[in-house]
Amino acid sequence: MSDSLPLPRLHPTRAAGVAAVAALLFAALATDLVRHGPITRTDAPISAWFAAHAEPWLTQLMLAASALHATVPILVYAAGLAAVLVLRSQPHWVAVLLAAVPGGLLLNALVKLGFHRARPTFDHPLVSLSTFSFPSGHAVGATVWWGFLLVLWLAHEPGSGQRLVACVLAAAMVLLVMFSRIYLGAHYPSDVLAGLCEGTLWLLLCFAVAAALDRRRRVRGGGA
Repeated sequence: MSDSLPLPRLHPTRAAGVAAVAALLFAALATDLVRHGPITRTDAPISAWFAAHAEPWLTQLMLAASALHATVPILVYAAGLAAVLVLRSQPHWVAVLLAAVPGGLLLNALVKLGFHRARPTFDHPLVSLSTFSFPSGHAVGATVWWGFLLVLWLAHEPGSGQRLVACVLAAAMVLLVMFSRIYLGAHYPSDVLAGLCEGTLWLLLCFAVAAALDRRRRVRGGGA
């Protein structure tokens, strides 16, 4: 990856379709939360069921998955990858990475302030947090991190037979983190779904803006 690796060109129809689904689902979840609708009322029984059926071995696995995708570890991963990309002369990818991961986490912190949703509460909680719950920061972080890695891999290995494996692995890691937050009682199901939607939208936006700026730069360079 010593040569400049071009940024991916998003398929307009597919990207717009994914963005529309994510935006509509996020809007539905947010509206339901504000209005205390049926989704919000279903959240508590689901969380209570997981709390009542916790298993020691599964709890340890979920704690590990959650800890590895907390804000600080995700930022450390992003910083390490950014350093590698800088050494490999990939400035455009570095810009997208910094916008997508730290930027996505910052965006989520601001969105949480807008909703002020309290965390789930239990008599014997597996984790105790005082911050707000909606949307899940872990879900956002996992989505933008694994999503970025997936796009980078697919751009680096466009003809690889391992594309499907990479897609499944990235999706599995995001789902694992989402499940861990519900299982541990740190978030309601709607929190992690909203985090997935928010992270997906933000990642698409970052790549779309970066690709547009890159095309503009190339046009200017060609006309100079």
